[in-house]
Amino acid sequence: MTNEMLLNIGLSTVLAIFGWILKSHVDEVKRLQILLNRTREDYATRADVHSDINRVLARLDNLDKKIDDLLRSLAK
Repeated sequence: MTNEMLLNIGLSTVLAIFGWILKSHVDEVKRLQILLNRTREDYATRADVHSDINRVLARLDNLDKKIDDLLRSLAK
């Protein structure tokens, strides 16, 4: 074997190992992106939170009024 042939074999081996490592890292990044997309949450906007709180407060006011009416009717 000539020196040129040994050099080609050595470079090919090094490049093959480098390519395999690079591919495994790319596959891992793709896997992590998929996991991240699965676990990503949709956050409520400020308007959504205010709307929900207002609905709850309206229901509490309604219950408060009913309890007051019940207490008035029991006091008579």
